[in-house]
Amino acid sequence: MSPIPAENACNPSRNSAPAILVLGIGNVLWADEGFGIRCIELLQRRYEFAPNVQLMDGGTQGLYLVHHVQGADRLIIFDAIDYGLEPGTMRVIENEDVPKYLGAKKMSLHQTGFQEVLALAQLTESYPEQVVLIGCQPEELEDYGGSLRAPVRAAVEPALQCALER
Repeated sequence: MSPIPAENACNPSRNSAPAILVLGIGNVLWADEGFGIRCIELLQRRYEFAPNVQLMDGGTQGLYLVHHVQGADRLIIFDAIDYGLEPGTMRVIENEDVPKYLGAKKMSLHQTGFQEVLALAQLTESYPEQVVLIGCQPEELEDYGGSLRAPVRAAVEPALQCALER
């Protein structure tokens, strides 16, 4: 055991790696809406991460995710977002712009809830230092059932690479 330098003794967070939460939100029952969850599933199957990195299937949990977000220094979110672009188009949005895009055309109940999660984390002054949204334009917004459509499925690998580079 090594001693903690005096300047770090009152700030233990300086002695550890930042807490990183990689969160997939969405609903696999709504085909392309499952983009975020499918990304997390692949990361869980393919990689092992350091203890400071938490992968989470946030599903449609909404406000139940707030304590996880409050505990993160860095937050990376995968989600299907209706940007009004070509299906399968991936966009990366960062920091203060993230809530605006989570409020784009609502496709499921989780989005309103997740906007509230971010607002509550900010209100309680427990907001991550960095927030990254890796969003993919779904092909079909009104479909119940099935797997990801081809353009959205093709965006999964680039989305994973984007997250791994951060």
